[in-house]
Amino acid sequence: MRVLIASRIYAPEPGAAPQRLAALAAYLADEGHDVEVVTARAPRALRGNEREYPGVHVRRAPVLRDREGFVRGYLPYLSFDIPLVWRLLTTRRPDVIVVEPPPTTGAAVRTVARLRRIPAVYYVADILADAASSAGVTQWIVRAVRRLELYVWRGCAALIAVSEPVVERLRELQVPPEQVRLVGNGIDTSAYGVTGPAVVRNEPYALYAGTASDVHGAGIFVEAMASVDNGQLVFVGSGTDRVALRRRADDIAPGRVHFIDAVSPEEVAAWFRGAALAVASVKPTGGYEFAFPTKLYAAVACGTPVLFTGNGPGAAFADSTPLGASVPYEVDAVARHLRASFAQPAPRTERIHLAQWAARTVSMTAITGRIATVLAEVVSRGPRGAVGR
Repeated sequence: MRVLIASRIYAPEPGAAPQRLAALAAYLADEGHDVEVVTARAPRALRGNEREYPGVHVRRAPVLRDREGFVRGYLPYLSFDIPLVWRLLTTRRPDVIVVEPPPTTGAAVRTVARLRRIPAVYYVADILADAASSAGVTQWIVRAVRRLELYVWRGCAALIAVSEPVVERLRELQVPPEQVRLVGNGIDTSAYGVTGPAVVRNEPYALYAGTASDVHGAGIFVEAMASVDNGQLVFVGSGTDRVALRRRADDIAPGRVHFIDAVSPEEVAAWFRGAALAVASVKPTGGYEFAFPTKLYAAVACGTPVLFTGNGPGAAFADSTPLGASVPYEVDAVARHLRASFAQPAPRTERIHLAQWAARTVSMTAITGRIATVLAEVVSRGPRGAVGR
């Protein structure tokens, strides 16, 4: 197959989506397929780290980024999506296009795919309208985003879902069940593993890696640190709640909560290896309880114990994981677990066993194989069934 991947973010940028797409591209190339990635130029801080995989042709273009270097927000999205339309119209015709959110990118791909009669496959890692609604965004914006997502979903040959709750939510939104493929989620264990450099600080620390937005409710960890005096909390990444979290930490836990800007996957892995535990949350009653924080996968791949609080599939995963636990979304419950983890960190031998368990259980290899199967099924149907409805 000739596969084109369209995404505003791609390796070496940090985060689940860039690493997932890079793993998919590498898997497809190893299987002998022709792979092209259309993406944005890497942020300034990461330029020079673009290690392209043999057999994967990556085309990068300039894009607007925010102050933190992320392609986030309407204008940055459109700075990628509008030129993307022309790039897709003029590129050599692929057999299938894989597109990553946001839905503005999905809409650009869906429109060109219909014009050129190319099947498009959309990766439903989350549902943006639900996230916007739970964050209190104005309802007319939520309705507009919902219509845009429905336009994308109904025009794609297949939707790739990451979990059963996502599949169920798509059913509730009247997406035809035969259009949805559940592939699960995982992590690239070649990027995240127990062996490698580890960040060492003067006290044990808990790590929150990735996006901290309103739907995550990560502020509960800051609140818990007000009564924890035997460790630190480190945020690595970005998110709309960062400014408020920093302000609150300065008020109630000065010197105990630290914020690090987004770094490369290799550096994130070093932070995981050095952490006493990794923490993740999904705020209850936020309307986003089907979401799964993929930072849990990265943590266990590095042999790091995990703590989850809130609602959703993250709780079941943490409870089923060696050295993992979930607790109620209550400050006292989180604080008790942090104090215990800081007082008695898991020994090295147990962390190695955890990483070995992760390699067997949450490796991205199995996930990319399932996605490749979906792409082959879509291509085999030919143009007649390629453009959805």
